[in-house]
Amino acid sequence: MRKSVKQIHFENKIKTRLSDKTLQIAKFIFSDMEIQQLQDYANITSIKRLKFNDHGPVHMRKAALNAILMFDLLKEANIKFNLEKEGIGTAEDSKIAVLIAALLHDIGMSVCRDKHEFMGVQLAIPIVTRVLRKFYPTEPSKQVILKSLILEGIFGHMATQTIHSLEAGLVLVGDGCDMEQGRARICTIITDLPKRGDIHKYSSSAIQKVFITKGEKRPIKIVVDMKESVGFFQIEEVLFPKIASSPVKKYIELYAGVKDKEVKKYL
Repeated sequence: MRKSVKQIHFENKIKTRLSDKTLQIAKFIFSDMEIQQLQDYANITSIKRLKFNDHGPVHMRKAALNAILMFDLLKEANIKFNLEKEGIGTAEDSKIAVLIAALLHDIGMSVCRDKHEFMGVQLAIPIVTRVLRKFYPTEPSKQVILKSLILEGIFGHMATQTIHSLEAGLVLVGDGCDMEQGRARICTIITDLPKRGDIHKYSSSAIQKVFITKGEKRPIKIVVDMKESVGFFQIEEVLFPKIASSPVKKYIELYAGVKDKEVKKYL
């Protein structure tokens, strides 16, 4: 199974933030051939056929890392996730659901772009079933609960459908935060001829860095640095609507700005 340097880099970064069963599941997913093939093929559809940006293994790992970073910041602030608050699971169960959903959220791109979140749910069901049966073999009720939560994360990652859990909300925002210029680099290399929808390509190329750190008044602080003001399109049309649709919104501070100019506060 061939992996890019970037893919391996993000796998290692994810693993350093995990332990126990969550770490075991991450290692299992990273070594699973079916999941790898789906993620790779998602990029065939996205990049080679549609000339879109990265929706493959690197992007899904970056989205997962973002979600895990925010998960840890909420945990540090003593925020209870839905499973624990509702008395049906632990914080570790929630982290596992966030991890799996984020790592699978774009596999529907292997089939189509339009409504790929729906297709992703269909493709994920047998995969999630076998993963949970392996790691929760004596807990059928946990298998059902976690499967539903994971599918909510995949189903809700485009902010086209209402979601209700913090866990799914982290997947949504983690996906939205992967907007740095490297994600648009491949399709820019393939062609520099303008076409419909290129504002997304060039606005994402303007984003230099997305920082996820501890907030000043809220648990999570997201700061987006950009080199050109066209990057504000990416904030206002992609990231902010995702945060606004997420149950995690009330825990987030959001800032964005062009280098050497005043930073704009969104939340």
